[in-house]
Amino acid sequence: MEIFDNQIPVFGHADDRTLNQIRVCARTADKVALMPDNHVGYGVPIGGVVAYKNAISPTGVGYDIGCGNKAVRLDMPGVELRGRIAKIMDDVWSIISFGVGRKNNERVDHALFDDVAWKLKSISSLKEMARNQLGTVGSGNHYVDLFTDEEDRVWIGVHFGSRGLGHKTATHFLKAAGASDGMDVEPCVLSTDSDLGSEYLEAMRLAGDYAYAGRDWVCGRVAQILGAPIVEEVHNHHNYAWREEHEGEQLWVVRKGATPAFPGQRGFVGGTMGEQSVILEGVENEHARYSLYSTVHGAGRAMGRREAAGVVDRKTGEVKRAGKVTPEMMRTWVDRAGIELRGAGLDESPDCYKRLDEVLEAVGDTVRVLHRLTPVGVAMAGANEFDPYKD
Repeated sequence: MEIFDNQIPVFGHADDRTLNQIRVCARTADKVALMPDNHVGYGVPIGGVVAYKNAISPTGVGYDIGCGNKAVRLDMPGVELRGRIAKIMDDVWSIISFGVGRKNNERVDHALFDDVAWKLKSISSLKEMARNQLGTVGSGNHYVDLFTDEEDRVWIGVHFGSRGLGHKTATHFLKAAGASDGMDVEPCVLSTDSDLGSEYLEAMRLAGDYAYAGRDWVCGRVAQILGAPIVEEVHNHHNYAWREEHEGEQLWVVRKGATPAFPGQRGFVGGTMGEQSVILEGVENEHARYSLYSTVHGAGRAMGRREAAGVVDRKTGEVKRAGKVTPEMMRTWVDRAGIELRGAGLDESPDCYKRLDEVLEAVGDTVRVLHRLTPVGVAMAGANEFDPYKD
């Protein structure tokens, strides 16, 4: 860990543009930190931790409010999973909805639709869309993975957030606040004592609950496909803000692509489709306090989506700019790892990401790894899906 400008703890390496983003954040925040899976985001870098005494940043929370990871362990041996993995992945691919704007093929009733927050003018019109999308996974780097651990036990891992509800909620509040649009802009910061700030907090809470409910449903539905009960679960999200006490101060801690990791708190952190993921837990020490008890949320991108896959005219199919990742490169990773893959584009190849072990090494003794999960099956949206949900 290094301290930049006498106030910014940075774990691992960050490029100049990402560092500049967190520096801009530090101008209006009380505390900041940067995790090693960092890269440039909209206004606030992915991997950024930004804390305020009496304010909240919709830019920091981002467009995919409550995006997060859930892993569940099943009462099922790995040998059984591997023996019928092709059929299982076919079923996952056909039953779970992947892609942009998709509705769940199965109607999902949930108590959160009785939440009084739906009466807020900012989100009341989104309720039916949200009801239809609950339990859909979306596109981009969102996934459903099947793993085995070091004892050859089966785990399901998922990564996605609040879908259209979160995106439209964020868009509404950023517009209402007059926020600047773009990547390298000063983050939008709202006083939590203001009407707009307090309403945003309530809408954010609902979107976070919605994201949790979606991941719960998908994990449960995939467990049904596998025909095995869930015996353990680890659930956490990022792209959210929590009211926490740090060094005697009450702060709103915004973690954008960063995971809460208080001592003993477990988290599921995904690697790439061709490498191991981990279950970890936070550890008490000085470095952890600098991070505001935060850790990574994944391996972190090392290559932008357009840089990886190139630029193609969506109407004509004409290649405007060739990408750096070829189908052969991605297939080499997948074949070497023995993955049963459904969907996924070149911009999700392991070539586009940092190595998870190197990222974990950079957070050092702030966490300990409890389980290593080896991927057996991976399902993501197809290569031609446009991901509008930014971060």
